[in-house]
Amino acid sequence: MIEISDVSPAVDIQPAEYVRLLGYPRGWTLEGRARELGDWARDWYARHGRPWAYARGVGGVRVEDGAVVIDGVTFNSPRLTKTLDDAGADRAFVVAVSAGPELEEEAQARWRDSKPDEYFFLEIFGSAVVEHLVTTTGARLCGWAGGEQAAVLPHYSPGYPDWTIEEQARLLEVIRAPRPAAVPLDVFDTGMLRPKKSLLAVFGVTRHVDRVRPLTELSPCDSCSFGPCQYRRAPYRRSRKAPADVPVADTGASPLSAGASYSVSLKALRRWSQERLTLDPQEDGSLAAVFRYEGTTCTNMGRPLQFHYHVRLGRREDGYQILDQSCAPAQDDEGYTAMCQYIRAGDSLMAAIASERPLHGRPLDEIVRWTRPSSPAGCYCEPESRQHKWGLVLETIHYALANANP
Repeated sequence: MIEISDVSPAVDIQPAEYVRLLGYPRGWTLEGRARELGDWARDWYARHGRPWAYARGVGGVRVEDGAVVIDGVTFNSPRLTKTLDDAGADRAFVVAVSAGPELEEEAQARWRDSKPDEYFFLEIFGSAVVEHLVTTTGARLCGWAGGEQAAVLPHYSPGYPDWTIEEQARLLEVIRAPRPAAVPLDVFDTGMLRPKKSLLAVFGVTRHVDRVRPLTELSPCDSCSFGPCQYRRAPYRRSRKAPADVPVADTGASPLSAGASYSVSLKALRRWSQERLTLDPQEDGSLAAVFRYEGTTCTNMGRPLQFHYHVRLGRREDGYQILDQSCAPAQDDEGYTAMCQYIRAGDSLMAAIASERPLHGRPLDEIVRWTRPSSPAGCYCEPESRQHKWGLVLETIHYALANANP
């Protein structure tokens, strides 16, 4: 098992990946002010950014009482446990990557100087750096595995579905055990990392290469976007297909893709469409939708908060064009005042939330092709988490309409 400690990894963010994280549709080209900001963020980071990556191999990985034990420490993640168990993984790499503290400090300075555009583009570039680092680190591990007749599984991290972020501190202890100075990170009681543009991850390793080939959910290549990798066994597939046993209504010439690929499970979309979504047809043929979001702050003991999303869609025959959309705290709900960014920025944060209208003016069906950051945090502090939530809202509306009776 190898150890990687790279204090100056190459960072080459592909334009398509940056555009995706910024929230633009697939194939979009930045122009005008957006291109100027994108070029500025890239240039600033090239001159001032200090990324790093660290990985070390550990043996003796085992599944015990429904949990996974890594380097003698027990972690309770049903999904990670099942993945490692199904693949027969008995080893793993524990990994930490970071875009460095400089980017976060500069972004905060831009925010304090009332420059939210520069703040946003720099923050998103930091997210792109983290994705790039974990992807290229995974590719290096695959290179090692190729000579060992082994396979490296897709990475998984605290804060992902079925793995509480509260275990982030324990994973950091495991990663740092032999060389603390090689992993210059801190972790808050909430599980958040500092610098925040950082990621901890586990890559399982299995000798049973035959097991990962027929199982899509175990194939590392299916979930790896590193295009030039010479060890690729299968094409990259970001979205999941709808299961064949889920009925989809036949609506004739529907403007919505039938059996669409969503970023979350159909079970979740079905529940949200029944419990959190209200659709109200209007006399002019448009459709008013209201989605109720319930989450918690990432600080202050996880105070509950509630936001309402309002979306007005055009007529069905016109492709359900997104005519208007807004997001604001529910009436009489004050949970948002406990968010850390609200405490720092106050009305500036709320203005940013109110101004964001992803896919505005576009047909609703573009939501199934819109790739955006995956940030399941319950709060609204970061642009990535807000885009993530807008994606869930629009996917729920799409699912409800696509599966409605004709």
